Amino acid sequence: MNRRLRLPDAISACLFDLDGVLTRTVELHAAAWKQTFDAFLRDRSARERAAPVLFDAVADYEAYVDGRPRADGVRSFLASRSIDLPDGSLDDQASADTVHGLGRRKNQLVQAMIAEHGVTVYGGSVDFLEAVRKAGLGLGVVTSSENAHTVLRAAGLQGAFDVEVDGALAHELGLAGKPAPDVFLEAARRLGVAPGHAAVFEDALAGVAAGRAGNFGLVVGVDRSGHAAELRASGADTVVADLAELIGAP
Repeated sequence: MNRRLRLPDAISACLFDLDGVLTRTVELHAAAWKQTFDAFLRDRSARERAAPVLFDAVADYEAYVDGRPRADGVRSFLASRSIDLPDGSLDDQASADTVHGLGRRKNQLVQAMIAEHGVTVYGGSVDFLEAVRKAGLGLGVVTSSENAHTVLRAAGLQGAFDVEVDGALAHELGLAGKPAPDVFLEAARRLGVAPGHAAVFEDALAGVAAGRAGNFGLVVGVDRSGHAAELRASGADTVVADLAELIGAP
């Protein structure tokens, strides 16, 4: 059966976040962040003889980490606990108590989790990608993750997109991370599409805010955890529980 997309006629390209929109990897990231931050906070609190306020894998993840570049997520969360660490350098070892050191610890953990558990995709998202491709629209994946190639390969989505803009490319080009719109704007540029003719699909508040800041033609919030109101408040034009809701019979 032919399918049509429930998108405005002006939309000629779709830009997708990866974790939480296409793949079921949010839980892995949240668990890796919790393990990283809790160990750091416990060690710090033991030295200061104070009770640690540990990382909440739901509330803190959504507020401070989700959708942001790794280093920005570290800084944002630590600031919520009134902790200021030196940035260090990208070459810092995972044992270093620096922003990049903590980021490396988290990345090592999440890579191990992906290797152990694999990556699954949302069936509705796969169906929607197929419908978008059949409709002749451009496809881009836009993620803050520096593990995008690993995740896409593990999920069987390697080569599914016309354009990929990930955390590694953003760093190489000096692009600001979400909630700034730079990475989405770069994907639209590479597709040869004006922002007003592209749709952004995001589950993170920072990502939705980036889509709105970039004046994209449509910003779709994907609500996987019951925060539809927050997605709308951040700038989503519409909120769906699954991308399959945007596919309709002709």
